[in-house]
Amino acid sequence: MIHLPKTRRVAISQLLAGSAAITWPALALAATKEEATYDQGTISHDVTEFFGSTTEGLAKVIEKAFAENGRPNGFIKGEEASAAVTIGVRYGNGTLTLKSGGSSKVYWSGPSIGLDLGANAAKVYILVYHLPRVDDIFKRYAGVDGSLYYIGGAGINYQRRGSVVLAPIRLGVGVRAGASVGYMHYRREKSWLPL
Repeated sequence: MIHLPKTRRVAISQLLAGSAAITWPALALAATKEEATYDQGTISHDVTEFFGSTTEGLAKVIEKAFAENGRPNGFIKGEEASAAVTIGVRYGNGTLTLKSGGSSKVYWSGPSIGLDLGANAAKVYILVYHLPRVDDIFKRYAGVDGSLYYIGGAGINYQRRGSVVLAPIRLGVGVRAGASVGYMHYRREKSWLPL
């Protein structure tokens, strides 16, 4: 007996019943996309283990990321530090892992400017969307930071380059308030130059 994933069983039963106009290539594409991405339950469990605790704010931040961007095909687990007095800098490092296979050590840094004041250190879990290969991470990504996505001790912002979206989730210590714009440069090697 052949065991198929639930999504394939439902689609096949719909086809046999004649109640859906689903083609086999579309079915295969949907199954492949699902296999190459992480579901919300897996990410929620991994984020909770990574941060060592769970909060209502953290759960809401993850829910928001999935609602707005869907299922990620990778993630970066790391840590970072930042400081700002109108002009700010952020430095971090972590390990990128893609669901389709492959991983790499990643370093990032970037400048920002805006109504921003303070400093913080944080563990960061970055959801990665639409990244075809590990090597494609090593570029600059524009982003907006601020309190807009700050919920109950956990924060999230989005960085974009073309179709690739990075969604850093931060849960850390320190005092930093305000909003800023800037970019993050992801590199293979550590650099103190934030540009």
